[in-house]
Amino acid sequence: MPNPPRLNEWLPTALILVVVTVGLRLLALAFDQTDLFVDEVQYWFWGQNLDFGYYSKPPLIGWVIRLVTDLAGSDAAFWVRMPGAVLHGITALILGALAARLIGRAAALWTVALYLSLPFVSLGSVMISTDTIMAPFYAAALLFLFRTADTRRASDALAVGLFAGLAFMAKYAAIYILAGAGLAMIFVPMLRPGWRNLAVMIAGFALVISPNVMWNLSHDLTTVSHTMDNAGWVRHGAKFDLGSLLTFLGSQFGVFGVIPMAALIWAYLRPRTQAHRALVLLSIPAIFVVSVQSLMDKAYANWAIATYFAGTVLVVMVLPRWGRIAALALNGILAVALPVLLILAPWPMSGDKPLLNRYLGRHALSESILTLAEREDLPVVTSNRDILADLFYTGRDRDVALYATPETGRPSSYYAQNFALPEDIAGPVLVVSLGDIPCPGDALEGLVRDGTWSTTELHATRVDAGCLFAK
Repeated sequence: MPNPPRLNEWLPTALILVVVTVGLRLLALAFDQTDLFVDEVQYWFWGQNLDFGYYSKPPLIGWVIRLVTDLAGSDAAFWVRMPGAVLHGITALILGALAARLIGRAAALWTVALYLSLPFVSLGSVMISTDTIMAPFYAAALLFLFRTADTRRASDALAVGLFAGLAFMAKYAAIYILAGAGLAMIFVPMLRPGWRNLAVMIAGFALVISPNVMWNLSHDLTTVSHTMDNAGWVRHGAKFDLGSLLTFLGSQFGVFGVIPMAALIWAYLRPRTQAHRALVLLSIPAIFVVSVQSLMDKAYANWAIATYFAGTVLVVMVLPRWGRIAALALNGILAVALPVLLILAPWPMSGDKPLLNRYLGRHALSESILTLAEREDLPVVTSNRDILADLFYTGRDRDVALYATPETGRPSSYYAQNFALPEDIAGPVLVVSLGDIPCPGDALEGLVRDGTWSTTELHATRVDAGCLFAK
């Protein structure tokens, strides 16, 4: 690999790009009119109940949100979402350092700029997700993997394992870095770290993830079971749906950007150097595995995000200058439009609904439920994860007891697992239900159904708690 440029040759300019971009995104976030989405309030709630694992994800996102909100002294939506823009800014700098090491100064700056403009980064900067928490650690593991190939130092190898472990503690999709690194070590001689350093990497990774492994073992492999549910075909058989595969692959042009995705495919087809081939092998496992998943059952667009950390450097490596400019310009339209839409919500309208309808009306419904529960002096019970998640967030300073509907068998959510209605509660409760009312009782008025709930059949009913256990 070529001698990398000194930090002062690219980092000051890169820092200006990052500070300006992140600053503008945080400014827009301060005026955001949307509600926290169901996943965001769930992550916040995990942070109120610190643990080494949770129902559907590893724990790091809950820890990060708890740290930020405690330091800020506020649980406002701004502080819940604030880490997103900052962490993606840090990721851009780390990938810039990787590009500087592999290609040079100009590539470092282009990598920083391109990464900041990517559609999934623009979205992840205004709505907190596990992908965003994973990003800087995944990028750092890639950087130190290449550093280890150069320096052969055990300290760099340890950093690979530690950062890969932290990425895994943010999202299990970080496992793709192990697959990619393994392939790269096999097929790209320059990336082989030596047996000692490989052992150090593995030991560092195992050390970091061990608390979550132990948590899963002591909680009936809850997160593993949820992951198998997401895979679908593991439990219910494969569908071999070509349409699902094509839909997923098409969605990646929206996740990574039209020009970057086209350039990435080209980069996969024409590896030129050992560094190029290594980046291909580090990038391709995630999109390959998730493509197979989409053929077998279903796959969400963000499941292959791990592809695009090494992929961003690859794109800069193969795109000519005019292509980089075009990619930035096209991505920049969405990067500007998204925060503007968040600020202007509920405008614009799409038909008879706001364009961002699914991110509106959640807190208004929760406020109406909490007010109704206080008026009737009743605990609230619901089986709907979306409603219950927002109730815990919106009602964090209200003296209203909140429970999930009791279930039999494996719990269907974090709330059913940990906050199911206790059997020793007797008397009336306020049940909020969608569609059918689970038990006979007295209908109560007062639910506010705006935004995402505007066309949903919702009921508030005073029922006897014992009826819910008879179901």
